[in-house]
Amino acid sequence: MTAPKVISLGPAAWTVRPRTLTVVLFAAIALVLVAALNIGIGTSHIGLGDVLKTLFGGGTARERGIIFDLRMPRTLTAIGVGAALGLSGALFQTIARNPLASPDILGITWGAGVGAVGVIVAGGTGGQVSGLASTLGVPLAGLAGGVIAGILLYALSWRRGIDGYRLVLIGIALSAVGYNLVYWLLTVGDVDNAARATTWIVGSLADVGWESVGPVLLALAVLAPVTLIAGHTIGGLQFGDDTARGLGIRVDAARGSLLLLAAALAAVATAAAGPITFVALATPQIALRLVRSAQPPLFGSMLLGALLTVGADFVVRVTPVLSGLPVGVLTAILGAPYLIFLFIRSRKEERA
Repeated sequence: MTAPKVISLGPAAWTVRPRTLTVVLFAAIALVLVAALNIGIGTSHIGLGDVLKTLFGGGTARERGIIFDLRMPRTLTAIGVGAALGLSGALFQTIARNPLASPDILGITWGAGVGAVGVIVAGGTGGQVSGLASTLGVPLAGLAGGVIAGILLYALSWRRGIDGYRLVLIGIALSAVGYNLVYWLLTVGDVDNAARATTWIVGSLADVGWESVGPVLLALAVLAPVTLIAGHTIGGLQFGDDTARGLGIRVDAARGSLLLLAAALAAVATAAAGPITFVALATPQIALRLVRSAQPPLFGSMLLGALLTVGADFVVRVTPVLSGLPVGVLTAILGAPYLIFLFIRSRKEERA
């Protein structure tokens, strides 16, 4: 196996391992293929070769219309949402040093849910929010709710620093509060808005359009490079607070900034398609085991998050018995046994 190499860009430097590059390459190829298959299926089936040809400028006018006007928004949203969730989960698990730390468990997802469901309910017979404001308000309120939950998580967890165990406990409490607030809001809304809100909180890609693609990809284009550039800081934090301070890292400021970045990424993803659980929890751990590193790899987690979300959407669309099932329900079904596996594994490690 070739030894790791160091790549420098100004004051920042990254260690590149051949195994990590191999995993990233295979994940990127798999993502392109699954995304192309997902675009090709539908009422009018388009073969994989024709999809790839159309994406690179070929194809007939009919194929271009079907692909770019109807099917691309769903797949691009899935890619953006999955990448944001994978990166967010990798950040939370690195900061907390806990594989259970994910935006689903730490209350960020339910914080976004409170904001979005609040706008949906207020847009009904209450008449407080209506028209265009009601439509655009859902993702904006979801984003605001997730960021506020992240700020609360940081403020309530901080006691002369951030402790991973306390962060997870506070996050579980915030998640419980958010969960109950969402279902209380459903009881005070009228039947139509409660049904619309229920569709949103299970996480679905069925009704997304180009209006959902722009915000999530734009946010990812801004937040992901910032996070990846901060990778050397994350590497320093894994050695403990005293060593990190010795390396010149302002530990509290760095940890707080990374936590807010992780919350913003999760909130953006949730605002675009609703809560799609399991992705942020599982993909960092899958990436960590594939590359055999000490902490979840950021870029690998992004790619695997996108691959898992698009793959889940593809399975829902091609499996007759799952037809019409929101993708968030499928990922939640997959997440339950994985969560049990993590608990059992943690108990075994404690006994060892």
